[in-house]
Amino acid sequence: QVQLVESGGGLVQAGGSLRLSCAPSGRTFVADYMGWFRQAPGKDREFVAAINWSGRSIYYADSVKGRFTISRDNAKNTMYLQMNSLKPEDTANYYCAAQSTNWPLGPYDYWGQGTQVTVSS
Repeated sequence: QVQLVESGGGLVQAGGSLRLSCAPSGRTFVADYMGWFRQAPGKDREFVAAINWSGRSIYYADSVKGRFTISRDNAKNTMYLQMNSLKPEDTANYYCAAQSTNWPLGPYDYWGQGTQVTVSS
């Protein structure tokens, strides 16, 4: 069973930055397609960003374009989400996801447990 593990969430002031990481635990697993999603309290889960294995194909939600950067280090089998100029409306639980036959929006086969990002005003 593939498990994805996110890290890097926390509390930050508006305008600040955080970097999230996502890596598989357990058996060796390399995903061709990966993505980040987020879910705020009382709202549906929404797409944030996605990246393919080579990193040459990247997609962002309009709400994060210019502020967030998705990347991956295949040697470390880790995906990242660099979040700059954070806003209170970015507050959510952030999830990483891997493998999709309908990339970039999904559905995805594997999900992490989420990491909380809270942006104070």
